Amino acid sequence: MSATMPSTPAREPRTPLATPSPAPRSEWDAWGDRPSPLPVGAKALITTLLPGKPHPVPRRPRPRLTASRLTDGDTDALAAVVGSEHVRRDDDGRLLHLGGKSTLDLLRRRLVDPQSAPDAVVRPSSHDEVAEVISVCDARGIAVVPFGGGTSVVGGVDPTGGPHSRVISLDLARTAALIDLDATSLLATFGAGTTGPQAEEMLGARGFTLGHFPQSFHYATIGGFAATRSSGQASRGYGRFDDIVHGLRIATPVGDLDLGRAPASAAGPDLRELFLGSEGAFGVLTEVTARIRPLATATGYGAWTFPDFASGAAAVREATQCGIRPTVLRLSDATETTVNATLGGHFTRLRGCLAIATFEGRTDAEAQAVRTSLDAVFARHGGKSRGEDPARSWERGRFASPALRDTLLDAGVLAETLETATTWSRLAGLKTAVTDALTEALSATGTKPLVLCHISHVYPAGASLYFTVVAALTTTPIEQWTAAKDAASRAIGSAGGTITHHHAVGRDHRDYLEAEIGSLGVAVLRAVKRELDPRGILNPGVLVEADG
Repeated sequence: MSATMPSTPAREPRTPLATPSPAPRSEWDAWGDRPSPLPVGAKALITTLLPGKPHPVPRRPRPRLTASRLTDGDTDALAAVVGSEHVRRDDDGRLLHLGGKSTLDLLRRRLVDPQSAPDAVVRPSSHDEVAEVISVCDARGIAVVPFGGGTSVVGGVDPTGGPHSRVISLDLARTAALIDLDATSLLATFGAGTTGPQAEEMLGARGFTLGHFPQSFHYATIGGFAATRSSGQASRGYGRFDDIVHGLRIATPVGDLDLGRAPASAAGPDLRELFLGSEGAFGVLTEVTARIRPLATATGYGAWTFPDFASGAAAVREATQCGIRPTVLRLSDATETTVNATLGGHFTRLRGCLAIATFEGRTDAEAQAVRTSLDAVFARHGGKSRGEDPARSWERGRFASPALRDTLLDAGVLAETLETATTWSRLAGLKTAVTDALTEALSATGTKPLVLCHISHVYPAGASLYFTVVAALTTTPIEQWTAAKDAASRAIGSAGGTITHHHAVGRDHRDYLEAEIGSLGVAVLRAVKRELDPRGILNPGVLVEADG
């Protein structure tokens, strides 16, 4: 005899504990809202280390946008949900929603006309309004692209409708709020459109922190962190963002999901894992409950140099496998160490491969104890202490690099990043394979690149590799980088790396996903999408190819 259990009741609307002031947005064609000046040593780097004639790609005046295809009936139906002032079809309203902020995105903003724009920007303020907007769009065949901070570097927020003729950008900024705080359980619930600084401001006023500080921190959102499996610079101390997610609230075209009621569960597969990393293709994350920690009251800093990358990586591996947990732990290869020193004007100060770390604790003694443990391991591998200054210098500038790409494009210099991860036993081979692929592909265009690499996220079984590529731009810069990124992506797959450790799949990595998870894995993802999004309106073409 079976009994029918009641379904989860709908939540009553809640009054947020705190609502932040509006967050800044990046300009339409740049990272951030102001130009970044070239560092002291940048000119020396460009003239000395980058042979080949650079071809500047200057910024330009405001572009033309594709015309909105939304009908008056569409607009009225959406306005009935969010209010007419929060449905923008005009160019001013659509200009900041042209896509993400990869180098390819920035090049297209400077070179392509007209710019592909969403047919409208719709700004809901709550889970219920998000769900109603999705329902309206599903009924009318309008694609929906969730938009947080617009910081995707893999084509994750392009205003692309796939098989649908119209597409809206679903701007979640008005959902920004600290909705709930459970100080006993150390859990905080945020509206998905809450940016990193907004979250830290609201938590900090109450003595807590998320501890999640990716390079996109100033603009990216809590929902975006979850939807892309973001990994912050303090991941050794605080974990990746998917490690700290406790609960998710999700709106889909076929209903809502409210996941994560206990710290652990054996109630079947963990459905949260379907949505972490799903990039809005299965549903729109509207609320995220995350684990928080009390603010640290002491912070220490350390830096070391190693003779070579292999000895540094061995030291980092041993420290990680021994369970030593600094808050931040990074190792740069020799090229990155030299370039960073040059950019800072320190031409001969550092030799070898630089490692930096930070240490947090409740007391200075607690932070120092971790530093002492790390010192001992690093010394066994030839590491020499360089004091605190390199780590403090890195911390001061850790969010500045993306904006520098814009200034370098003005000077005719390509600067872009890509990342991967693998096991410790495969790490050296993967680093060589990707470096060689990038060097060969860019050299074929007549420019000799610099390929920099560092380890910034570590695990007992392996680590991430984060590459920065610097080269003189050619007269066909979009094709130049597209070919190089393809070569690197293929090399990653062949060498046993993941196509992405924390940038996500988006559209740019989608065609490489099958090589990693297999055709059956892709079929599973497509089946999930068909169940949750039968008409395929949610972020078409992200993660898996849109059904046509």
